[in-house]
Amino acid sequence: MRDHLEASPGLWLRRWSEGDARAVLTAFADPLMREQARDPVASPRDAEHWLTGQDERWRAGTAFAFAVVDEGDTVLGHVAVSAIDRRHSTGWVSYWTTRAARGGGVASGACRSLARWAFGDAGLYRLELGHRVNNPASCRVAGAAGFAVEGLQRQKLEYDGVRHDVETHARLATDPEPETPAGPATDPEPAGAGRPARPPAT
Repeated sequence: MRDHLEASPGLWLRRWSEGDARAVLTAFADPLMREQARDPVASPRDAEHWLTGQDERWRAGTAFAFAVVDEGDTVLGHVAVSAIDRRHSTGWVSYWTTRAARGGGVASGACRSLARWAFGDAGLYRLELGHRVNNPASCRVAGAAGFAVEGLQRQKLEYDGVRHDVETHARLATDPEPETPAGPATDPEPAGAGRPARPPAT
């Protein structure tokens, strides 16, 4: 399977590497990222552990995570398909973008590319994702990436004692390829697919 591919002109997906520890640590220093991180990424060792986990899951075939980078190899975000179920050919999509990259269509472009990769290289048939209903920008990114709304999970997530509904989306290998927007799509909050709504360690 390819581990480096062009998402769109000037935007690439590549496998995370050991040299990305500083970029990961910087991304998770954002307060919005910290509050949604499943495990703290607050030190160089934490960042290295996060990267080691991505590599281990890739090698095991249980999750495939990509750094989203520009032509200069600057990390702009992360996109992954995890919770791989080979019996049913399904997976769960998650993503985040750095503070500097938001608002330029990075998340939607990366998700469209990831979906093509997952259907082609990884042989999956159905991809799912979910986001809090109070994150409409993430909903727009999901739609721009071809993920259709399928339902509502009531009060699935809890943050600071407040429960939130989660809207679920899915895309099938047989669905038409979404059109690339003429202008930039509004990118979501950094953990657009909702941290606890996705499987662990993505």
